[in-house]
Amino acid sequence: MSDHNLPVEEHPPLVVLNPDGSYTRPGSFQNSPPTSDQDSDTPVLTKDLTINHVNKTGVRIHIPKETITTTETRVKKLPLIVYFHGGGFVLLTAASTLTHAFCNTLSGHLSAVVVSVDYRLAPEHRLPAAYEDGVEALHWIKSTNDPWLTKFADFSNCYIMGTSAGANLAYHAGLRVCQQVINLEPLKINGMILHNPFFGGVERMDSEIRLGNSGAIFTLSMSDESWDWALPIGASRDHEYCNPMMGSGLEAMGRIKDAGWRVVLTVRLGDLMIDRQMEFAKALESKGVECKCFYGDGDHGIEYLDNIKAQELCDEISSYLSSINR
Repeated sequence: MSDHNLPVEEHPPLVVLNPDGSYTRPGSFQNSPPTSDQDSDTPVLTKDLTINHVNKTGVRIHIPKETITTTETRVKKLPLIVYFHGGGFVLLTAASTLTHAFCNTLSGHLSAVVVSVDYRLAPEHRLPAAYEDGVEALHWIKSTNDPWLTKFADFSNCYIMGTSAGANLAYHAGLRVCQQVINLEPLKINGMILHNPFFGGVERMDSEIRLGNSGAIFTLSMSDESWDWALPIGASRDHEYCNPMMGSGLEAMGRIKDAGWRVVLTVRLGDLMIDRQMEFAKALESKGVECKCFYGDGDHGIEYLDNIKAQELCDEISSYLSSINR
């Protein structure tokens, strides 16, 4: 079905272009400061570090407090998760409370070091800027001297993870590095955790028609607006950044198998993109990639708002990671 045949519910704009060429985001999102004080009552400690001063990119590191405060002389290093936040490529940061709380849950529940990447947003920086920032973050991690990472993170047990647009970013950044994994040593990426990945296309799929206006968190019109701001100027939603079935997207999937990476795909049955996500999973499998799918009720990105759902997600991820590391 074409766009003009599908009614799209209006929503307040995500981004507004001002007369002077600057952009405003009318929606307000709370931020949470990092907490590195070991005497605080938080079970997960956090701190911010800069990656690129010019691009104003950085990371927020989340680590279980008990890992740092233990009195044991030999500390078992923790799995390392490099995480990219959601927000349609146009909203949120690593400091946003939604992102911060979710990464705290990941770190605490999985007993992992989570490096949450603050990448450049569109439309000020259209794709592939965010993908380039993802690649730069991986190279920064492999060479950093930060003690939270060098002392407590197991660089040989690393996973790239993202939520929504962040899952799209994790996938495309992964495609960019998986053919030169030697350049990331001692960082060894074992796979991707793609949480409700954000995809699209010009032609509507059945789930977009059926669920496009029903989401409490994310609707089809919000998806369309996000892609309008995020894609290169002049590109349609059939650009491979948006639609991995198009262009060289299908051929590129084979790189993941060649790298020996496994993919975990988490899907919500109420997500308007579920048909695209399932098409993506089948395409990966057709290229020989081991792809494990987890299904659950709820809307796209519900784990950002529902901590119980977030913990259920962590249980699924933990189970799968344990099976990989036996």
